[in-house]
Amino acid sequence: MTTLDPDVLLVLEMIRMAGRPPFEQLSPTEAREAYMKSRAVLQPEPEAVAETRALSAPGPHGDIPLRLYRPAGAGSAALPGLVYYHGGGWLLGGLDSHDVVCRRFANAAGCVVVSVDYRMAPEHKFPTSVDDSAAATKFVIEQAERLGIDPNRVAAGGDSAGGNLAAVMALMARDGTLPPLAFQLLIYPATDMTMTTVSSQTVGPGVPLTSATMKWFIDHYMRDDADRIDWRASPIRAASLAGTAPALVLTAAADPLRDEGIAYAQRLEREGVRVTTLHLSDQIHGFLSMGKVVRAADTAIDMMSAVLRRALAG
Repeated sequence: MTTLDPDVLLVLEMIRMAGRPPFEQLSPTEAREAYMKSRAVLQPEPEAVAETRALSAPGPHGDIPLRLYRPAGAGSAALPGLVYYHGGGWLLGGLDSHDVVCRRFANAAGCVVVSVDYRMAPEHKFPTSVDDSAAATKFVIEQAERLGIDPNRVAAGGDSAGGNLAAVMALMARDGTLPPLAFQLLIYPATDMTMTTVSSQTVGPGVPLTSATMKWFIDHYMRDDADRIDWRASPIRAASLAGTAPALVLTAAADPLRDEGIAYAQRLEREGVRVTTLHLSDQIHGFLSMGKVVRAADTAIDMMSAVLRRALAG
């Protein structure tokens, strides 16, 4: 049985008292509204950074909005970069939902963070988010000098659906479809759309992301069953993970994505990729965006940022 952080228990009680129905009982529009309301309640005040800048990357489906964060106290020298893909089940969130997290990573890791506002389901199903993320990543690396980023020290990172996209970007960079990446930061990533692990089938009511909610997200994202085994949707089904960038994989115990995240980290290790794993046995999926209540969110970001800073030190 998982013993949860008391701060998480408070969040779960807040959700219960608010009477918010599970996402799978809402329309995508209603789910998006509920998601942003919860972010406003659970996220701390945004940290000050040296600069934020709105950017736009060209892509095969049209321009992709980006937001750049330069860390507080940064001079004019080129810094490492982190291209960040937000979570939200490929359906929720955007630049604003992960603004606080991106600011914290920029300051704690001492890097330029570029957040990607990729197109989302159900309006834009797989592989649109992959196409947008790849185009944005390529743009950041190719425009690195103009953006104050060292092109040789760029990481791909994200949480949940964004962790899925980051893992896919690392595979594309390995294969030469994208420029090389120096690191992959996978925060409770989705790696297998077939939902065959124990955790993907057994996390029930009482937490924000249940197995039923995850199925709802995937059903909105996938076009058909064939998509579910495409490595661009399920990176754990890639023929090989060897040769991808060094990784950090964070997993949480009370999370339908727990087992596939752990399995992905284990497979990276078996296939010769240097990987740091961080498993939090008292946390739930999505806790990183709950830092106003869950104090472990800032601790986890600081721990990951320490690993990221060292990996991108050059």
